[in-house]
Amino acid sequence: MTINRYRLKHLAKKNHPGAARTQKLLNNPDRLIGLILLGNNFVNILASSVATLIALRLYGEPGIAFATLLLTAIILIFAEVTPKTFATIKPQSLAFFAACIYTPLLKIFYPLVWVINLIANTLLLALGIRNQPNNEMQLDTEELKSIVSEANTALPERYKKMLLGILDLESASVEDIMTPRNEINGIDLDDPIKTIIKQIRTSPSSRLPVFKKSIDNVIGIIHLKTIIAHTYSHDFCLKTISKNLTKPYFIPNTTPLHAQIHNFKNEKLELALVVDEYGDVQGLVTQYDLLHELISEITAKPMEVILNKDGSRQVDGSITIRELNRITTWSLPTEGPKTLNGLIIDFMETIPEPGTSLRLHGHTIEIIKRDENLITQVKFLSKN
Repeated sequence: MTINRYRLKHLAKKNHPGAARTQKLLNNPDRLIGLILLGNNFVNILASSVATLIALRLYGEPGIAFATLLLTAIILIFAEVTPKTFATIKPQSLAFFAACIYTPLLKIFYPLVWVINLIANTLLLALGIRNQPNNEMQLDTEELKSIVSEANTALPERYKKMLLGILDLESASVEDIMTPRNEINGIDLDDPIKTIIKQIRTSPSSRLPVFKKSIDNVIGIIHLKTIIAHTYSHDFCLKTISKNLTKPYFIPNTTPLHAQIHNFKNEKLELALVVDEYGDVQGLVTQYDLLHELISEITAKPMEVILNKDGSRQVDGSITIRELNRITTWSLPTEGPKTLNGLIIDFMETIPEPGTSLRLHGHTIEIIKRDENLITQVKFLSKN
């Protein structure tokens, strides 16, 4: 009963004979338990009867008490504690061996076991309990996350983070990973032509949104590969940009990440603008952002979280709550603000000054640096 069912299933698929027999027995646990308890109780009762007879013949009635104590100790040590402790330590080897014995015994005593189970199931039915296959072995997302997190040496740390990132896709939306509105790098057609040319030549992004005055007035997306050569021509102008624009792609800020992966694939696009319920642009998300979510240990900023010698952590204020939770295995709330800076401001309802200390969801933190209206560095002192 304590054997790893997933390892058992894996071995059974590889045609391991012991695993196949064990899995077949565990597919009908009521029959297996009925057989085990039938044999267990039969042996215990038989041993008690024999011990009583021997005690009466050797010592008379006073010997019954001695036989009871002795038999209790023997059964407890040699038939209960020792074998069951061994079973919890080495469940697989013992289960495969036991399956060789239980399989033929179940066939021999099947009629008796069937009657016992029928009576037991009838009693359970009278109590309103149906003996049906349960889904106890089916894990939800949070349980899978716990298994992956506790894999320890069985799974390299980098792969563990990737798997956790994949499992997080179901519960996260594009709002959690998007580049916020104020950080969007785009081309404003109202800027001087020299500024636009410099922006095109030096942009680290391959695609940029093109707008007039405000990011809410996006007129298209420009692929820099198709236009960068034109910037060296003396007749380059805004019309050149307009001719090479593609239609902008808008998505709601509540779009789940796993759905957006399919959307990018189906639409054959690499960039989408995230809008709220009023149609205002809130941010920008790319295929790279989704890739970063899956392999964050490769693409994450190296200075986002620094573990100090005294056990405290120095954290970048712009880090997302989900990323911080993943790195530290904490459980800071992700339903509201998406960044650490936003979480602190929302909690305090003001922008704290450097040196301010507060208690945030069980963590004692200190504000280290602030840049105008943004918290840039935070130190987590402890967690009780």
